[in-house]
Amino acid sequence: MLTVGAIMLTKDLKQARLASAIGMGIQLIMAAVLIYLYLAERSAGNTAAMLFTYDVVWFPTLNIHYSLGVDGISVAMIGLTGVVVFAGVFASWQMEYLPREFFISLIILATGVYGFFISLDLFTMFLFYEVAVIPMYILIGIWGSGPKEYSAMKLTLMLMAGSALLLVGLLGIYFFSNPDTNHLTFSIMEISKVNIPIGMQRFLFPFTFIGFGILGALFPFHTWSPDGHASAPTAVSMLHAGVLMKLGGYGAFRVAIFLMPEAAHEQAWIFLILTSISVVYGAFSAIVQTDLKYINAYSSVSHCGLVLFAVLMMNQTAMNGAIIQMISHGLMTALFFALIGMIYGRTHTRIIGEMGGLMKVIPFLGVVYVIAGLASLGLPGFSGFVAEMTIFIGSYQHTDVFHRVITIVAASSIVITAVYILRVVGILLLGPIKDHHFLELTDAKWYERISTISLVLAITAIGMAPLWLSNMINFSLAPIVERLSSIQITSLF
Repeated sequence: MLTVGAIMLTKDLKQARLASAIGMGIQLIMAAVLIYLYLAERSAGNTAAMLFTYDVVWFPTLNIHYSLGVDGISVAMIGLTGVVVFAGVFASWQMEYLPREFFISLIILATGVYGFFISLDLFTMFLFYEVAVIPMYILIGIWGSGPKEYSAMKLTLMLMAGSALLLVGLLGIYFFSNPDTNHLTFSIMEISKVNIPIGMQRFLFPFTFIGFGILGALFPFHTWSPDGHASAPTAVSMLHAGVLMKLGGYGAFRVAIFLMPEAAHEQAWIFLILTSISVVYGAFSAIVQTDLKYINAYSSVSHCGLVLFAVLMMNQTAMNGAIIQMISHGLMTALFFALIGMIYGRTHTRIIGEMGGLMKVIPFLGVVYVIAGLASLGLPGFSGFVAEMTIFIGSYQHTDVFHRVITIVAASSIVITAVYILRVVGILLLGPIKDHHFLELTDAKWYERISTISLVLAITAIGMAPLWLSNMINFSLAPIVERLSSIQITSLF
């Protein structure tokens, strides 16, 4: 919030973007320091479930605490947020309309995301969830393009509907996690030590999982996402797909499945069917799109579906893959949306049929687009390969027919993804230049290079050296998976 205060004191675009870049640069450095300190604590033998905790009573009457802490999973998500927000600021370097208000709204959104990932109190988590969601309406409605009012309203109404379902689930968890009404709590760690009655779990789990799943583009509640992406300004699309949608997968994992494991085991098959539809449907929908933003938006539906799909497998390998997929997709889709915004700013079109031969005139952006595409289709050496292979290997570890068949169905999305990625690359970058005005295009400016290179480095770093990230996540997953595996499984399959 210090950055917000600094931006409020600025007078023009130059000062506003400089304050934003410095503030988010410091945030990125702090995220890197947090990762280092976390790994150092683990190396020193600290086995506490949560590190760097802070707890203060916020509202004693309802036992609401401002409770914060991190494990390997939340640390990884904070690192993702730091990179994407930093890149988003430089992708918005030429935002001339109300620049102070734009950067303030963007940073408030990021504040909500940071707070969500480090919250250990359900009420505080829900509060930060709302802080992250609400600025999207303003950012799209004011700085968006196309039918921006429609897209902003549709996005807001859908996510508010998810919030309503989520609120029912969280209040149910609060009231039924402890039969003693004098000791009701919102604390995630305390609730995880008790067993919510199975009847209430069966009732509350769909509210909670769907509430979070709507933000994670769960079929058939995904329709807000493509329209929101298409109308959002570049940096907002980057944060929207790169980090905001990850709140859905993270919340479904941290709250719905962790706190209601019996119901998760019983009802997982229903949501596995829905998530596998998301994965395949999103990929097929991307093939038939002609607008670059819609292609990437439906690709996000597919890749975010893989996150929820893997979380529902509830074994350590698949869930590890789900966390890595959240990080990998966040980086890749942020890079795609940054590139799409940069290309649109030069060509004034997002229709792939109207472009061609761009590699000849904007080679830097062209090469980076190819890298993003190769990462998205799962080429070894990039983060996408690590995430997807971990998910499918973990999912196939289930020995029953249902899980193996549905894993094969979801894995078919790899082929479909390759089709639309290679198609777009071929049409967009190769072949003859279709518009002679494109011959006058200039390549990436210095601030655009900072934005894209930071994301490319993160994608390749994870792809080339994934073990440190995987091990950090696995350490925090172990007790969660142990809790899940100790439950008497009564699911249909």
